[in-house]
Amino acid sequence: MTLLVSPELGVPLSPHVPYTDLRERALAACNTAMTLEDHGLEFDFTDEDKNVAATLASSYAKNPEKTSKAVTHKRAAKLRPASLVLASNILEEFGQAVVENSMHIRHLVTNKLLLETENPDPRIRLRALENLGKISDVGLFAEKTEVTVTHQTTDELRQQLRQKLEKIVRPVEDIEEAVILDGEPLDVDKELGEFDDE
Repeated sequence: MTLLVSPELGVPLSPHVPYTDLRERALAACNTAMTLEDHGLEFDFTDEDKNVAATLASSYAKNPEKTSKAVTHKRAAKLRPASLVLASNILEEFGQAVVENSMHIRHLVTNKLLLETENPDPRIRLRALENLGKISDVGLFAEKTEVTVTHQTTDELRQQLRQKLEKIVRPVEDIEEAVILDGEPLDVDKELGEFDDE
């Protein structure tokens, strides 16, 4: 089957193309290669294609911006379609791996806890049930902290601040007069006995 391509004439091409992320560039190249494959392009995946894709993906993992800037339009045009398809697939998998792995671990832990609820030891059973109750979806034993926010106007805050400052500057004079007791002074040594210095 023949693929007819009609170019758009009059579209200005700038030599200074803005920064394009490698994932976007690889995905666009992959889509183009797949469309061409639907129209008869045949490509096979060689070891060289796999190495190029792996190099691009590992370089992107270390420094996405630097790698994306290094793979310019000219350099991407020199890559084989198979390399671009593999690179796009690796980068797509790389972007979703963390989410899928965390979901897998979440399901694994939940399933193991469910198995432990049948343990003959009551302590292990109780601990497994407690941990199942703490799962965020269940939220049975979740510790919650309530925060009450009281909104006040600026004038109310100024008034409270003035009152506190007045208490500091001019403390309230609630001093009571001393009570004078009539009587003889108390001799502690006589009452408690004399202590030796030793």
